Amino acid sequence: MDEKQVMTVLRAFGKAFNKGDADAILECVTDDFEWRLAEGEEAPDGKIVKGKEAVRAALEERDRTTKYMRFSETSVHFADDLVVGCFRATGELTDGTKIDQRGVDIYEFHGGKIAVKDSYWKRIT
Repeated sequence: MDEKQVMTVLRAFGKAFNKGDADAILECVTDDFEWRLAEGEEAPDGKIVKGKEAVRAALEERDRTTKYMRFSETSVHFADDLVVGCFRATGELTDGTKIDQRGVDIYEFHGGKIAVKDSYWKRIT
């Protein structure tokens, strides 16, 4: 894929994430997509979600614990076969906790779709 094609997929993916549109998110990823979440119990990678149905379940769980989430201030950087996306996440959890953090996602693409999304977020204390 060239950079223009990658950007088309990433824009669609980002818009779908901001809308909370699971179907549109899943259109952008491979069937065996792997999402390495920023947190989780599986050392050293955090929680790993594999496959479209597992991703849908993870998104539904996020919807139960998050009032709203917005991703902005994005930039994309190309590093050989990897794509690095930087962002700011703002939002609120259902318990009232406010979120305002920066993060980085490292993407791998296969067959014109996202195959891996490896997420890293700042820990604000």
